[in-house]
Order: sequence, then C-alpha cells, then structure tokens
Amino acid sequence: MTFMNIPFAMVDVFSSEPLTGNPVAVVSDAEVLPVETMRRIAREFNQSETTFVLPASSQDADRRLRSFTPIGAEVFGAGHNTLGAWWLLAAQGRLDLKEGATTLRQEVGEQILPLRIEMAAGGPVAISMTQAPPDFQREPGDPGELAASLGLAERDLVADLPTQVVDTGAGHLMVPVRDRAAVDRAEPNAPRLRRFLEEAGGEGCYVFSLDPVNEGSTAYARFFNPTVGIWEDPATGTAAGPLACLLTTAGVVPAGATVTIEQGHAMGRPSLIAVHTDGPAPQIAGAAVVTATGHLHL
Repeated sequence: MTFMNIPFAMVDVFSSEPLTGNPVAVVSDAEVLPVETMRRIAREFNQSETTFVLPASSQDADRRLRSFTPIGAEVFGAGHNTLGAWWLLAAQGRLDLKEGATTLRQEVGEQILPLRIEMAAGGPVAISMTQAPPDFQREPGDPGELAASLGLAERDLVADLPTQVVDTGAGHLMVPVRDRAAVDRAEPNAPRLRRFLEEAGGEGCYVFSLDPVNEGSTAYARFFNPTVGIWEDPATGTAAGPLACLLTTAGVVPAGATVTIEQGHAMGRPSLIAVHTDGPAPQIAGAAVVTATGHLHL
C-alpha cells in the first residue's frame, strides 16, 4: 500500500486573533486527490467548509479552489473558505507577491474572480476579494412561517427592509430583524428552515439587525445553512456581500460606502467582515491567522 502525505492547515478567517473568526481547513497540493476523497476529508475535519487548492484549469486564473461541507456538499462563491486559502499561500511564501498590493485571480466553480493581497514585512496583512455582481431574487411570502422556522415571533421581523434572496456567488436569504437581541434569540428548527429556504430558492439564511455592538459597524448578523449541513457559521463572506448590496440598494448606506458586519458573537467567535460597495460587484475584505499546520497521511 502506498501512502501520501498531504499538507493541510487550519486558518481562522475574518479575525487576526487565534481561536476567533471562522475556521477553515485548507488542504494544499490537492491535485492528487479524487473528489470523493476530498469529501471524506471534509467530513473528517468537520469544519463548516474545507478548501482544496488545485492548479487552475484556466490560463486566466492563478489557482483553482474547491470547498466542501462536512456532508460533502460543494459550495461556491468567494468567502471565508477562499480567503483562508489565499492567506495560507501568502503566509507560506507560495505566491509571487511584492510589498504592497498584488492582484491575482481565483477560479471558483465556473467563475474567475479577482482578489488583492496586501503584504507588509514579508507577510499578508489584508485580503480583499471581488464577488459576482448582485442578483436580487425572490422575496418569499409567509413571514409567519419564516419567523417560526427561526424560533422567532413575526413581530421580530422588520417590514421596512426587504426579506430577499440575494446572490453574489451564492444565493442567501437576507432576513432583517428589529434588534441585536432578536438576532441572538434565533433558534432555528433546521428541517423547517430548510424547507422554507428550498421553497424560497435560497441556500442559507442571514439573520441581521442594524443594531451592532460597535459604533463603527453597520450590522450584526448570524448565518444558518441547513441546506448544506451547516448549523451556524461564525463569519460568512458569501452572505456579507449580498447584505451590503441589499443595504446599499435600500438606501440604508450610501452607494460606494464600506459596510462592516459583525458576526460570530453568539458562538464565542467574534468576526468582522468589511464589504466595499464602490464597484459593480461587492468586495469583501479581512484578515486571518494560521493556527495549525500538519499532514494528512492517506
């Protein structure tokens, strides 16, 4: 029997402090792995997502990234899963980067999306990633059923902001509620919420309020995604981008503003996601920290 030693790392994303933010397992040199083995590795790590770094299949991209949840569902879009992978590559010196900013391109699913890595003193200090332009989709009916599926009362929902599926790489349902306490009270019934999301055409559910902890932030949010087996996620870039677009379109924040979203407090993993809205597509930005490295013996 032949064994392979495949390098991996754990990276905490949307935070610069270990054991906060959203952890992602990143498997480097993954081109030798069959897809079924990738799914089994994702189940082994049991993180919300495990990302595999592959050579690009397009000459227009620098790397191809594939991400899977513990139940083996492949997820797309530029979020914590991809930011963590690029942070690892930059921190390990595996990219041709200069001091200051370097623009690269990532292949995620069928999309090729630009990203920018900021370097100082030989290490990464920030990464920003462009998502797809927003696609504003359905506004589902039956607010009572939505509230019940989240363990909330219908009076907790906010009527003067749209409850809507917005897609900037992954379509998530944006759910505005009246305050931070309502966000924290949410206790979803996973099967019931999954049925609601499937009928609404959304993948995950971003429950948010305009009642953040910090004065400089815009929103406070929690993310639930039973459709791909994620109970709760402490920082979700693929939902933060759609939320920033929703708030800009609704006139809550001015066009071109930077939207700062707090997430993960309810899980004891506070995270901060910045979203720049000064272009046709949102750019999410943040920092990360590598917390562990090792090898898979397969």
